[in-house]
Amino acid sequence: MARVATAAAHRTGRGFLRDIVRVPDNIVPNFFEPFLYLLAMGLGLGAYLARIKGVRYIDFIAPGLVATAAMFGASFEVTFNCFVKMQFGKIYDAVMSTPLTIEDIGLGEMLWSTTRSLIYGTVFLAIASSFGVVHSWWAVLTPVAVALTGMMFSAIGLSFTAVIPLIDYYTYYWTMFITPMFLFSGIFFPLDRMPNWVQVVAWFIPLHQAVDLMRALILTGDIGSAAAAAAWIVVVTGALFVVPMNLLHRRLVK
Repeated sequence: MARVATAAAHRTGRGFLRDIVRVPDNIVPNFFEPFLYLLAMGLGLGAYLARIKGVRYIDFIAPGLVATAAMFGASFEVTFNCFVKMQFGKIYDAVMSTPLTIEDIGLGEMLWSTTRSLIYGTVFLAIASSFGVVHSWWAVLTPVAVALTGMMFSAIGLSFTAVIPLIDYYTYYWTMFITPMFLFSGIFFPLDRMPNWVQVVAWFIPLHQAVDLMRALILTGDIGSAAAAAAWIVVVTGALFVVPMNLLHRRLVK
């Protein structure tokens, strides 16, 4: 049994090294989506929609796209990548043959997906800042906000991964959860003129809170709004943190 565990650990280690080598290939393609939206909407539509809420349109949408980059960075990792490792590669089974526990697996995946979202968000902000979209010194706290956003979506995405039987079910996650949030979280248009019930619903949407947090730090400098949005994210993430651990335990322990 010890030899089997050692061999499994070596196989897992080699797979991890291959993943490290492939990190640029995994990260670069997915980074371009929010960047293309910045160009198409911020510069393209922004040429016709000069100002919104008193600021340039590109200034308005850029903070929301930072939140989007963080969401995508975490979500891609804890959905497709984790499912393939768990269901097809049987990497989690191999890891469980070592002293590592299921909780270690779940925490490791969430920390790595948060790191990935941090890479997405900070690099995107660095590039977007060349367009003059940063208007507050509180933007120095953006990496912290990106990490909080990434951890929140890591917990949400890994919980979904832990319960679905087929990879095809991600169609529902991305089409019915991620896409509606992306479109209706106040990234591309303000929600303050929407009906009251829309604003109430938006308050419960994770990405909307992340957008408010980024916009307060990068654009308005409203630290009160930033603190309120950050508190919402911390509370929700704390409440969800144990969910993927329990679901993974239920799935992997036969």
